[in-house]
Amino acid sequence: MSIKTENIVYIYGEGGPFETKALDNVDMEINKGDFIGIIGHTGSGKSTFIQLLNGLEKPKSGKIYVEDELLEEKKSSLRKIRTKVGLVFQYPEYQLFEETVEKDVAFGPKNQGLSHEEINKRVIKALNQVGFNYNEVKNLSPFDLSGGQKRRVAIAGVLAMEPDYLILDEPAAGLDPAGRNAMFENLTAMHTSGQTIVLVSHSMEDIARLVDKVYVFYQGKIKMSGTPKDIYTNYNELIDIGLGVPQIVEISNKLRARGFDIPKDVISIAEVRDAILKNLNKGMGAKNV
Repeated sequence: MSIKTENIVYIYGEGGPFETKALDNVDMEINKGDFIGIIGHTGSGKSTFIQLLNGLEKPKSGKIYVEDELLEEKKSSLRKIRTKVGLVFQYPEYQLFEETVEKDVAFGPKNQGLSHEEINKRVIKALNQVGFNYNEVKNLSPFDLSGGQKRRVAIAGVLAMEPDYLILDEPAAGLDPAGRNAMFENLTAMHTSGQTIVLVSHSMEDIARLVDKVYVFYQGKIKMSGTPKDIYTNYNELIDIGLGVPQIVEISNKLRARGFDIPKDVISIAEVRDAILKNLNKGMGAKNV
């Protein structure tokens, strides 16, 4: 069970003076249970790509399969696909419009034609998934909440439709540190419970600590792919295309340059800490001898 893309090409302004190939033969497979990260510069094609995955945009050429079903333009096909693939845009809180949190989260399930009992069940579950107590927030106006809380309500509205695949475009953009931490704690908990997640982000630190596999987009192509360790070990290649690396990778590189024996594939604070302690213990052992 997966989403699979084959040779996807997408062109902006085709035939015009500013024609741009936004995606150039992109292949990707997203398997059930994955936590995938997509990184790249603004304009690299990553946001365009995720909009193709539930039919919001149509590729110039290539094929997209959602669980072996070819994504087509037919209205019935798109409706079915969009129940499986939930897409959360940047700043989704701008799409809130109902008078209460409960009504906003229930909007999607109502349009799916579900029973009142099923809708209520899904709303409670979705709010719980993003860290809310249903009884405490159900009658609140979403417009009276903080920015981070609004964001979580908007995501709950997508989760209430119970998509098999949850795709988020910069979900922590503009949030303060507390809001970011709450957001990513909730995403981690969702993935642990079995939710398939695709996360588009500019934050190298977030990608390094959250996801299982990374795709690096560059000029409409997938430049690199692999585990976070695979990607950040090749930090020179990332720097060559103008992307950064997590700060802890930069620190470990500087420590290596000063003679510390630190493996090149460390990408977390805990790993660097353990490597430093190991170096220090070796030094103390040698001095004692």
